[in-house]
Amino acid sequence: MKTYEVFLKKAGRDEFRHAGSLDAPDPEMAVMYASETHARRAEGAEMWLVERGNVLVADPAILAVNDDKPHRHNDGGRVAARRKERREGDET
Repeated sequence: MKTYEVFLKKAGRDEFRHAGSLDAPDPEMAVMYASETHARRAEGAEMWLVERGNVLVADPAILAVNDDKPHRHNDGGRVAARRKERREGDET
């Protein structure tokens, strides 16, 4: 048995999202199992199946490259606070 990761995409411009995993003896059975478990209620318009052994996993050190650069992690909080201050200043 091999483990497959199932990804579904709704119609339109939505991205593929991980829907779960399943075990199957071969790719054809994986497609059949995935359609039975993930496509019965029209959860997606497109489906990808990837054998888990073919998934590339990045080294966490690669993702930590920008930890020392907080200016790259702007969540918009400062801009929102500045806009709020200006709106409140205009009301007075």
